[in-house]
Amino acid sequence: MKIAFVGKGGSGKTTLSSLFIRHLAFRGTPVVAVDADINQHLGAALGLDDPETAALPALGAHLPLIKEHLRGSNPRIASAETMIKTTPPGEGSRLLRLQEDNPIYDACAREVALDGARIRLLATGPFTESDLGVACYHSKTGAVELLLNHLVDGREECMVVDMTAGSDSFASGMFTRFDMTFLVAEPTRKGVSVYRQYKEYARDYDVPLKVVGNKVQGEDDLDFLRQEVGEDLLVTVGHSDWVRAMEKGRPRPFAELEESNSRALHALFQAVDAVYDARDWERYTRQMVHFHLRNAESWGNEKTGADLAAQVDPSFVLGEQRQEAVVPQSSQSAPQPA
Repeated sequence: MKIAFVGKGGSGKTTLSSLFIRHLAFRGTPVVAVDADINQHLGAALGLDDPETAALPALGAHLPLIKEHLRGSNPRIASAETMIKTTPPGEGSRLLRLQEDNPIYDACAREVALDGARIRLLATGPFTESDLGVACYHSKTGAVELLLNHLVDGREECMVVDMTAGSDSFASGMFTRFDMTFLVAEPTRKGVSVYRQYKEYARDYDVPLKVVGNKVQGEDDLDFLRQEVGEDLLVTVGHSDWVRAMEKGRPRPFAELEESNSRALHALFQAVDAVYDARDWERYTRQMVHFHLRNAESWGNEKTGADLAAQVDPSFVLGEQRQEAVVPQSSQSAPQPA
């Protein structure tokens, strides 16, 4: 299952996504965590120190390897250089599974220990000095979109993506790549403004969206969120001494998280699990193709010098039944512990 955490800057989306990742790991669910935020704070929220966080490989720096692996033997893709962030898979493409070993995970993933469990962590990478003035952050998140386009995932496994702040994901089709989007909102006018943007943009794409109220301190805050977001409000989270200790570098066992906050995280898991039976892989593939053709026409064809519409395989539908089509590759080395 693919889950996104979004919200305005400072809303607490990285904290909430890290807590949800811990909740999944604690219950034994296989997890791949992805830091797709320009500020790159997810590693620290999961307990890594500054040197460990800085040492995380950048997906963007390994884009040629990612493209070459995913291209596989797909005859519609002439070369990895002609792949863009929206390129869809077709017959011959290599699909990804969350629990496999492959060259992408070998190069880009690091294992993080969480209360006895281990998860894989991927990061887009921060903006560098060489990017200033010549690149936009969407060039970094393009690798994440490619991975999502080629991912075959099941019910009892999760990819959790901490997205960039605001509504930047609407600059591509990545907002349609998720089974569930959790929008973290504070009980303020600014806090719910991103919710309104998401709600409006996602209206025509059947994007499941639930609001997680954060920093809720009383009934007045709760009433405000109910009035502003209505039935989309799933659950609220209040102050957490456990989180404060983590932020001070004094981590405590996850089992000591406040009971109210543990219940809130379980409600998030139930919401994710509830949408599994409604998965529509044909619609998912159709939306993938839709945004690829839009990107091809607006900039992709000119940039690559190729007709990217020809990359679309009209008979291909991504789905769990495609798992047997994955081309296994022996891992050169296991993900390195962070």
